[in-house]
Amino acid sequence: MMSLIQQGLGQSMRVLLLSSGLLLPQILIAEEGRLAVEPEIRIEQGEDATFYEHRVNGVLKEIKVVPKVGRPYYLVPSDGGGWIREEKSQVLVPQWKLFEW
Repeated sequence: MMSLIQQGLGQSMRVLLLSSGLLLPQILIAEEGRLAVEPEIRIEQGEDATFYEHRVNGVLKEIKVVPKVGRPYYLVPSDGGGWIREEKSQVLVPQWKLFEW
């Protein structure tokens, strides 16, 4: 009697492991799609400058200010609630060289 129970449990475990192995890749693909980073840039034209708002997943990461006269600069939110002026962008954008001639 004990061997029949053990065989039944062994078979159930194999079916459970097989089904979880088939479902795991689908779950991982769904998680990866949900975690995708969606960059968004909103452009606003002002009187003296053009403003480029860089958002990632809806969160404002920086504002690029391009004045009509002068060099462009970036405004980055600080931890204290203000803005810090930077000369270079703080947003990392993936850039891969796929082909080179």
